Amino acid sequence: MESDRLLEELRQLCALVREEGLSELTVVEEGRRITLRRPTEVTAQTPVCAEPAPEEYVRSPVVGTFWQKPAPGQPPFVTVGDAVSPGQVLCVVEAMKVMNEIRADRAGIIDDILVEDGSPVEYGQPLFVLRTTP
Repeated sequence: MESDRLLEELRQLCALVREEGLSELTVVEEGRRITLRRPTEVTAQTPVCAEPAPEEYVRSPVVGTFWQKPAPGQPPFVTVGDAVSPGQVLCVVEAMKVMNEIRADRAGIIDDILVEDGSPVEYGQPLFVLRTTP
């Protein structure tokens, strides 16, 4: 039965999240999207901020070094407030001497740049907050 298969798949994903110590996992498959998030402890002294929805992030597809500019001395690919179109280069992530262009997957406005130029980034790490525009 389809619901039994889905339930088993969810159990496996939950186990993966626990085993790998992930705080969030999103799976997109066959037109469906499943996002699992582990709760985080919040104390009274910890300020709680509204966080963008995961689909608003542009994430790094590789581990490497984040570069905002195509080369030293040149302007950054994008800045906060810029309107971007699908396919537009937002940054470069250098991995093993290979420059990987990170492109916008949709039209939007850059609301925030979450990484400093020259910083190391992890796979799946949010790089930009991209507010979708019609």
